Amino acid sequence: MQGKIIIISSPSGGGKSSLCRRLLSPHNKRNGWKFSISVTTRPRRKNERNGREYYFVSHPEFIKRRRRGEFAESCQVHHYYYGTPRRPLDEALFGGKTMVLDVDVKGAFKLKKKYPMAATIFILPPSKKELKHRLKLRGTEDDKHLKIRQERALNEMKLYRKFEYVVVNKILNTAVDEVVMIIKSLPCRFDNLDLEHINRIVG
Repeated sequence: MQGKIIIISSPSGGGKSSLCRRLLSPHNKRNGWKFSISVTTRPRRKNERNGREYYFVSHPEFIKRRRRGEFAESCQVHHYYYGTPRRPLDEALFGGKTMVLDVDVKGAFKLKKKYPMAATIFILPPSKKELKHRLKLRGTEDDKHLKIRQERALNEMKLYRKFEYVVVNKILNTAVDEVVMIIKSLPCRFDNLDLEHINRIVG
């Protein structure tokens, strides 16, 4: 049985990282769900751990890995590089596992081209005001860079129509439950059906 690739994306402040942490509970991991850990050159934030949220590497190391073709996709965001390791995705597909990815919008589009069978889920904040509030609460940027990030996030919100599923992250637990329902329903999606079996039933 082929595995599943779940691409979860959102504008900055949409809450996709918090959602993914809740999503990959011990129960879901027992079901064969895994989390794709991206590689980045950005500095590690407080409470982040190397190999948990990201693999943190130097700029030269990132470029070396990209030249070797280790990334399924890579991009530059706010002066830093991000890349999705290719090998874990392929292992999940051939091993019948479910791989969950937390990527930005550009990364989601690139991955969908390479893995057209993937499901794309867009996480929206409940309002523009809440989005700005969440970004400000991070306290990781000065006013100039915060404004740039806010403008980019507001523009990305408008791209929700390009995704197959949309979840509004007003209450985190509810949003997690909705994403779980989407993932569990994927075997019933037409392009995932065993058409030979269906045709035998229908005649």
